[in-house]
Parts: sequence; structure tokens; C-alpha cells
Amino acid sequence: QVQLVESGGGLVQAGGSLRLSCAASRSIFSGNLMGWYRQIPGKQRELVAHISSGGITNYADFVEDRFTISRDNAKNTVYLQMNSLKPQDTAVYYCNAVASMQPWGQGTQVTVSS
Repeated sequence: QVQLVESGGGLVQAGGSLRLSCAASRSIFSGNLMGWYRQIPGKQRELVAHISSGGITNYADFVEDRFTISRDNAKNTVYLQMNSLKPQDTAVYYCNAVASMQPWGQGTQVTVSS
């Protein structure tokens, strides 16, 4: 069964940190470029960061070295460590395979208060 399950979101004050996790089906995860996306209310979903199966990473400009994407290939899980959070990071965060999109999971809500 194709599945993406995100977790780890919550309410945090500006400057705080959160670690998001995404457990993926092996068929989605194995050997694929995996990405974290976010959707801010009223805006289109956007790519936050991605990581190759070999660990090469890439980040959107707005990340500004605050986030770190990582993956555990043995657990079919991708992570997003978010530090120095800003109110404008408030969004629902999702993961997916970048090159072969699958049905979206439920996402995890991140709310950053000022």
C-alpha cells in the first residue's frame, strides 16, 4: 500500500525548533529523491528541501540554513529538523517523492507564534 505519514508538527514560539518525520512505504522511499513540502494557507504547495537516496540535499532559498533534511534508508523515513522558526514558516508540511509524486498524506501542522 502506497502511504506517506507525516508527524512531529506542533505549536512553537518564534526561534524554536521542531523535528518532522515522514514514514513512507518502501515502494515510495527506496532509491527515490524525497522531499518536504509545505502549504501556507491561501498559497500553493511549495518545495522546502529534498534529499537523494545517497544523501545529497538541496534547500529552498527561504530556508536560509535553518532546516536540515535527512533520511534513514533502513526505516524508510525522512526527517526535517527545523530551527530558528519564524511565524512565516506556519504551514502544513508534507513529504513526497519528488520525481514520482504519490497521493499526499495528511501532512503535519506547524504553527509558529510571534
